[in-house]
Amino acid sequence: MKIVIAIDSFKGSMTSEEAGNAAKEGILRALPDAEVIVRPMADGGEGTVDALAAGRSLRRAAAPVTGPLGTPEEAKYAILDESIAVMEMSAASGITMVPKEELNPEKATTLGVGEMIADALDKGVRSFVLGIGGSATNDGGAGMLQALGYDLLDHAGNPIPVGAAGLAHLDHISDEHVRPELASCSFRVVCDVNNPLTGERGASAVFGPQKGADLDMVRRLDGWLGRLARVSAVYLAGKGMYDPDPDYPGSGAAGGLGFALRNFLGASLEPGVELVLDFTGMEEIAKDADILVTGEGRIDRQTVMGKAPSGIAGLGRKYGIPVIAFSGSVTDDARYCNEHGITAFFPVLRSIVTLEEAMDNDSARKNMADTAEQVFRAVSAVLE
Repeated sequence: MKIVIAIDSFKGSMTSEEAGNAAKEGILRALPDAEVIVRPMADGGEGTVDALAAGRSLRRAAAPVTGPLGTPEEAKYAILDESIAVMEMSAASGITMVPKEELNPEKATTLGVGEMIADALDKGVRSFVLGIGGSATNDGGAGMLQALGYDLLDHAGNPIPVGAAGLAHLDHISDEHVRPELASCSFRVVCDVNNPLTGERGASAVFGPQKGADLDMVRRLDGWLGRLARVSAVYLAGKGMYDPDPDYPGSGAAGGLGFALRNFLGASLEPGVELVLDFTGMEEIAKDADILVTGEGRIDRQTVMGKAPSGIAGLGRKYGIPVIAFSGSVTDDARYCNEHGITAFFPVLRSIVTLEEAMDNDSARKNMADTAEQVFRAVSAVLE
């Protein structure tokens, strides 16, 4: 019997790999002759680097960058197989880098994101996987483009100031000084929102308030992003390229960074779980399994709506494979998962405990192993 385990992390308790190995331990107690394969799983959030690094060499790197409000920072990222950079834009321009009382999307810049990419270019990297959640910015990726050598200029030919407010002066764009290495680069972007660049569902209206924007600022930000879209269309037309679509799903992600990545760097904007499945070759590993095992810290209706277990549930549906899920807890609406590819789910808590006790790493791994053992003893009895 072949069993493939791909469990998301139990945040604050077990990593994806720890949860998977604990489940494997329990399964092998019940089915000692089974072939059990563990693969880390993630959906673009915590644990994504480890999931993408499975079976590859991993080297940690750090780049000196300009933070969202201009302070010097260090942005950490990973390099896989000495050729693929895995980055989080939040490491350079994240909202958690700015004290709440100082949040200001008119001033915040993605300059550091471009500097982090440039650092990887200097190290010889030409393939990028970039997560773009958790931004403090609303500059449409202008700062990133400036850091990579794009000249964003006013009517007099002077560089516009960094930050979203600088877009008010944008007149034209030049690539005279752009990094030549970008022509041979590929970018895959983890993007789990489908918002357009502007409008009622755009970057400014939907995400601006959580970054410190009031209604008047939202209107200004939206107008500036509209200006970026119009000037970008002129630039791209002059290069014989397609007309950028500001309504393309994901263009409004990370304050419009999705727009710049797609139209200037040729990035593909992909849901996190789909990118992880494809990058890791999970389908090839799982398609001939007898049982798939997945899970996360809490199973609820959202579990099968773009989160990591939804990808495994999808493979189960595609190939007619039963899917068993484990979690720390389940909610009343978790039954929805049974209709969308998860055959059965089981909470691993085995007694009444405090939250601190439940989150303890040793206890969590033991609970996972013991629960998996009992579930697969039932499986073994059915097989007999």
